[in-house]
Amino acid sequence: MSLKNVTKKEKNVVEIEFSIEKKVFDEEVSRVFKKNAAKLNVPGFRKGKAPRSIIEKMYGKGVFYDDAINNLLPAAYTEAAKESKEEIVSQPEFEIVSIDDNGVVLKATVYVKPEVEIEGYKGIEVEKTVKRVTADDINRELENARQRNARTLDVTDRAAQLGDNAIIDYEGFADGIAFEGGKGENHDLKLGSGQFIPGFEDQIVGHNVGDAFDVNVTFPEEYHADNLAGKPAVFKVVLRELKTTELPELNDDFAKDASEFDTLDEYKADIKAKIQERNKKEAENHVEEQIIDTLVEKLKADIPEAMVEAEAENLLRDYDNNLRMQGMSLADFVKYTGMSLDSMREQFKPRAERQVKTRLALEKIAELEKIEVSEKELEDEYNRIAAMYSIDVAEVKKSIEDENLKKDIAVQKAVDLVKAESVVAKAKAKKEAKAEESEEKPAVKKPAAKKTTTTKKTAAKKAEDKAE
Repeated sequence: MSLKNVTKKEKNVVEIEFSIEKKVFDEEVSRVFKKNAAKLNVPGFRKGKAPRSIIEKMYGKGVFYDDAINNLLPAAYTEAAKESKEEIVSQPEFEIVSIDDNGVVLKATVYVKPEVEIEGYKGIEVEKTVKRVTADDINRELENARQRNARTLDVTDRAAQLGDNAIIDYEGFADGIAFEGGKGENHDLKLGSGQFIPGFEDQIVGHNVGDAFDVNVTFPEEYHADNLAGKPAVFKVVLRELKTTELPELNDDFAKDASEFDTLDEYKADIKAKIQERNKKEAENHVEEQIIDTLVEKLKADIPEAMVEAEAENLLRDYDNNLRMQGMSLADFVKYTGMSLDSMREQFKPRAERQVKTRLALEKIAELEKIEVSEKELEDEYNRIAAMYSIDVAEVKKSIEDENLKKDIAVQKAVDLVKAESVVAKAKAKKEAKAEESEEKPAVKKPAAKKTTTTKKTAAKKAEDKAE
């Protein structure tokens, strides 16, 4: 197997011509014949006993060529592509050039990485504002901790209230006939959650454990089951159990149970520190997003559509993996949402295009800045990946080639370089800090004689939504 020729065609398109030696090809044809001969029926011979010459005369000399070429093609193409030293960015389209006494000659048409230009990547102006930690932020974290440490208690001395968890048996009837999907036993229903149709949960309120009663409701006009939409129904309900949630008090004992601290003040201080760290990371991420936006705008490249399509396919594959981690397959998701794989690929394309442009821009910056990756940096990254996935470093090295990982590290170093060279728009940051300072000051009354007071001004807050 050898590379014969590399021909530049139209922009970003290359033809790679390569060959498979006759000896190698003939040996593979013989293997295919031995594997498949038993499946062919030849008059006058028992199944699997006909000579190869007879089979080839009956079905044609090339009857086994396609299978032989398909078996040899992956390794032959991989070797030729590597030898060509082209940065291939698409799946190949193959063509058989010839099959003769010299062997097999094939041609692969591929898209290659485009020429890239980028200027002005140093001194990019960005805005960086680290959100301050408010009392509300800390209280939300404390409330979440209280919910996590809540106790569930059985209620036996009172009637059901909104907020309780009612364990019920129920069966629904429309026009006196039980309907499909309208029956359940030991169902845990949080009263007031809106889990059931309007009016159902409210009619459980006031009943005691052991009560059997009717719940009268009317299905919404837009109900998913056409046979029930807009119709009145009666549910026969039995209240089996009643439970309530008891939240712990916010005190030192709670701090000891919910954290490693002895006092509530220490716990609050730790929560504040963690939120501050989170806010700093969000600010850094926002800076990086602004930089990426600018680099994408500054990039000059004629990007093959195949690169975007390949990246969209990668995103779809990642999405499938994430669904599987949640116990759902991509096939299930498509079925439930009514979407198609093609429509999902189209939805991923804008994000895929941005990621392709980002990578091209950063690779070019790494080239222009002559960024190098040391063996220590490479080894550290292998160790980091191994620790992240709790697998042996040797296994990581088997799955990721040194050169590919070096490219990834160089790209990250390019990001760090551009960030370090960026210019933070400090004027706006000072303005927002001043607004926050005025927010924290209480309203001050002026002398009564003037009968005027200052008004407390609140700094506007901008919520940042991030896609996943």
